[in-house]
Amino acid sequence: MRTLLAVSALVAAVWLWPALYAADDAKKGERGGLTERIQDLNLTDEQETKIADIQKECAPKVAEARTELAGLVKEEVEKVRAVLTPEQKEKLQAAREERRQGRHDGLAARIAHLRELDLTDGEISKITDIRQEYRPKFASALKGLDGILSDQQKLDRAKALKEGKRRREVLQALNLTEEQKEKVQAIGKEVAALVREEMEKVNDLLTASQKETLQELKDERRERVRDRLAHRIANLRDLNLTDEQKSRIADIRKEYCPKIHEAGNKLRGAAREEVGMIVAVMKG
Repeated sequence: MRTLLAVSALVAAVWLWPALYAADDAKKGERGGLTERIQDLNLTDEQETKIADIQKECAPKVAEARTELAGLVKEEVEKVRAVLTPEQKEKLQAAREERRQGRHDGLAARIAHLRELDLTDGEISKITDIRQEYRPKFASALKGLDGILSDQQKLDRAKALKEGKRRREVLQALNLTEEQKEKVQAIGKEVAALVREEMEKVNDLLTASQKETLQELKDERRERVRDRLAHRIANLRDLNLTDEQKSRIADIRKEYCPKIHEAGNKLRGAAREEVGMIVAVMKG
């Protein structure tokens, strides 16, 4: 059952947001993200061998696409930095260091928040039981997506994914009928209802004090988001860019946006192809 649910989760992710794996692996700087998702699925020796061969085959293509994207981003940043004065570069570096420290503080805060709820072993066990109860319900709801598309739409979807198009572009390429749209929306509403139901059951386990603490933590996170946004705006203003600098930076971004978008599509396409092959092996 555990393997089946994991496969369902992967299939759902590929359908609903196929760029997830590419984005996650790109942030890690290596292909560990996908590997970690596969490790604990009780695969057979044959499946493990096939998946290892797929990863070996796809690794060069994914690495090449990632390197190309990273190179373009670095090149664009260097050109933008070249527009700045030494003083502006110092301010920009200082702002980056502050944001980096803020990310570390945020991680520590999240860990501290879990401790602040002071969940008992019994509460943790009940929350685990609730999650195990709802996993098959999510899988069953998402299974309703099967059979909605026609054979031609499946081909169009596969082509769009291979070309690395965004989710919205993929949906547009399918030309869904009104009936199909209604079915997809109905499944989305069913999944959303299950999420709310699951969260309500978890919330019912908490004491009044824990609920109050949880709400306070939500409010604090909301405030931190506002602070970060204001901080970034302030940093941009602190650079005091001239009109000429703004114009030159705008030209650089205009030049690199399509290049980076194309390279990003290439990386997402390579990642989707790998995930699709692995899912096929896991589904048998």
